[in-house]
Amino acid sequence: MIRKISAMLLSALLISGCCSKQCNMPISGLNPADFVTTIDGQTTALYTLTNANGMEVCVTPFGGRIVSVMVPDRTGEMRDVVLGFDKIADYQNVPSDFGASIGRYANRIGQGKFSIDGVEYDLPKNNFGHCLHGGPNGWQYKLYTVAEATPNNLVLTLHSPDGEEQFPGNVEAQVSYTLTDENAIVIDYKATTDAPTVINMTNHSYFNLTGDPTQTILGHELMINADNFTPVDDTYMTTGEIAPVAETPMDFRQAKAVGKEIDNFDYIQLKNGNGYDHNWVLNTAGDKTQPAVVLYAPETGIELTVYTDEPGIQVYSGNFLDGTVTGKKGIVYNQRVGICLETQKYPDTPNKPEWPSAVVRPGEQYTSHCTFKFGVRE
Repeated sequence: MIRKISAMLLSALLISGCCSKQCNMPISGLNPADFVTTIDGQTTALYTLTNANGMEVCVTPFGGRIVSVMVPDRTGEMRDVVLGFDKIADYQNVPSDFGASIGRYANRIGQGKFSIDGVEYDLPKNNFGHCLHGGPNGWQYKLYTVAEATPNNLVLTLHSPDGEEQFPGNVEAQVSYTLTDENAIVIDYKATTDAPTVINMTNHSYFNLTGDPTQTILGHELMINADNFTPVDDTYMTTGEIAPVAETPMDFRQAKAVGKEIDNFDYIQLKNGNGYDHNWVLNTAGDKTQPAVVLYAPETGIELTVYTDEPGIQVYSGNFLDGTVTGKKGIVYNQRVGICLETQKYPDTPNKPEWPSAVVRPGEQYTSHCTFKFGVRE
């Protein structure tokens, strides 16, 4: 009985502390009590970031996941524009990447193999014979440690031991979420290693700027600042080619509806990807002041601009959502009700030395930057 009361008291204190820092319960409607649990001996909670404009971002340290993003539409109504779950148990028990901080290597590594300095590493194969998002037990299923929490900033850290998912090196990773008064979520990644390894971190939020995931994202207008992309084969693996987008359905240099050509499976890349699930080679050349992607929902007026210092961005149109997962507010997530914008090194970079390298060595620091900036068109 004493143990039960102590556990209940600890949960109450965590919930009270979280709420007192932010003054109010989340406007998303999430219940912080549903995110209090013990994982690997550590107690976790829901963290809420707010800014002067009333924007709100909720994060769970489990997987370093963004759970909700509340932004105003053109009428001032606050809308939750990301997919996710109402409680921590679903994140634990339902395989998903919703909102996650992905590592050790985001996207795919061909055949689950790569070499550094003549040493070959054989990784788990969890996606069409390839290693996807760090393997079946990637960082999206690990509990990050809260290193710092303020009303508008959350810093999470993670220790990834040598040999985890067969990757070499002990890695100390960090992801920082900052919500600015310009309605931007600034994400900064850092990592160090004690042995040569590969690191490629990203955020895997599924956006739906209508705030209503019973609707698809096919009517969203998308601009991608890229003249080229990296084609894939029928196992979603990059072929090594860098191909022009001109005169193909991959050309988003001028904004167009996501759904305009998405089902044109006569174009082999859309057939291979089951829609859009490709990496674009950004024209921004590492300049994080230049827009890499702009996404806009005409229904609500909400606009999302992505900035990054990474060379590529994976655009995934939720092709494999199939109605088997029920998300927040009991809404079933059907095909293409969310779109991911994953800033990154190109897929399978460890096996394609001509592409920007993902290798990190002792004494070096891996860094990566992504900003999701929200606005409204009248």
